[in-house]
Amino acid sequence: MPQTEELVEIDQIAEALVLIDRGLGVMQHRELVSTDEVSDLLLDVRGLLTAPEVSIEELEEDALSAN
Repeated sequence: MPQTEELVEIDQIAEALVLIDRGLGVMQHRELVSTDEVSDLLLDVRGLLTAPEVSIEELEEDALSAN
């Protein structure tokens, strides 16, 4: 059975994949995507992979409040 730390890493990867899938879904239907939007998506993914306490919902709230 995986240890707690391994489970956290698996959850982080799963959340990052969800975020990537959402971003790709939005970007696929557009002809132009700004570099800022791509950078934001990559930074959000990086944040998920390096900080186990951050959830997708928190990142979305931060993104909405920044815009």
